[in-house]
Amino acid sequence: MGLIRAGMTALFGRGGAGVAALGQSVSSVAEVFRPNATRALELGHDAYLAAHSSHTAEFAHGRAGWFDAFVNGLNRLPRPLLALGTLALFIYAMADPEGFALRMRGLAEVPEPLWWLLGAVVAFYFGAREAHHLRVTRPVGAPVLPVTAQPGNAQPTPDSAALADNPALAEWRARTAQAEATRDP
Repeated sequence: MGLIRAGMTALFGRGGAGVAALGQSVSSVAEVFRPNATRALELGHDAYLAAHSSHTAEFAHGRAGWFDAFVNGLNRLPRPLLALGTLALFIYAMADPEGFALRMRGLAEVPEPLWWLLGAVVAFYFGAREAHHLRVTRPVGAPVLPVTAQPGNAQPTPDSAALADNPALAEWRARTAQAEATRDP
């Protein structure tokens, strides 16, 4: 053991400063071949926060001009127009069957890729609106655990199935149960 220590001291010097420098050098060389995963995650998180703060700053103040009111009104039109237009097609089919059949034959001639494009546009439009409403109405934060009321207990408690994999909670429950058992003879 003394021989190894003497060899290390002769090679790296006293106090371990040389060992720390060697470790840093090896770490730097290793990062040339494989990036530091922790640093990459930190940089990704910083980029996310920068983009999020930029987006938040852009939409921090609501606009109340006439153009914005006009665009909001236009954004509210497609769903009612689609619903009422579908009902209007039924009325048109009953009022003018020959004209309706002629227009439906024209729709049958539309190429399939154009139908796929129309479906994608409609799906993205309504999907984006739904995603926007989900983001606006649901607060961001910790997930809410399901709650059930226990019989004879006025306070609702979280479902044990949702919390079954929490070892800290299991330990706390065991200690609480043990304390109650020693308190009540």
